[in-house]
Amino acid sequence: MRIGFGYDSHRFAVGRRLILGAEEIPHEKGLLGHSDADVLIHAICDAILGAVGAGDIGRQFPDTDPAYRDISSVVLLERVRSLAVASGYKVCNVDSTVIMEKPKLAPYLPAMAENIAGILRIPAGWVSVKAKTNEGMGLVGSGDGAAAFAVALVEGENAGQESASPA
Repeated sequence: MRIGFGYDSHRFAVGRRLILGAEEIPHEKGLLGHSDADVLIHAICDAILGAVGAGDIGRQFPDTDPAYRDISSVVLLERVRSLAVASGYKVCNVDSTVIMEKPKLAPYLPAMAENIAGILRIPAGWVSVKAKTNEGMGLVGSGDGAAAFAVALVEGENAGQESASPA
């Protein structure tokens, strides 16, 4: 078993959709990035990549590559999952936290967990998504951006096999 840690942050921008955990959240601003800027899925990608020793999202999907311009982070997480499986690992669980001042995310957290579990092909109960504010401190606290942290546990026991419990 191996554990990986992931972190990501993005600034808010007018004219962008707010996508978190593959869920569109109604808000006057979205997150700015080369892809759809789903800060939660990016942190989860980094956690899984770290757990399997494959670097980070920037190494796997560089923002200098036009192929990843406006790409859905769902596609990135699917590719990360495939990379983990090809490396002989399956994802056992993910624990994550999104940090932002607004909008309030509580109503969307169950759907985010379901979305992520479905992409990873694990039971929804194996994915935890929490939301916090930054108490008015820093870039996130000022409402100018959002951040996310994630940890992922992977297991090499069923090397190269798909998870037996698709969501």
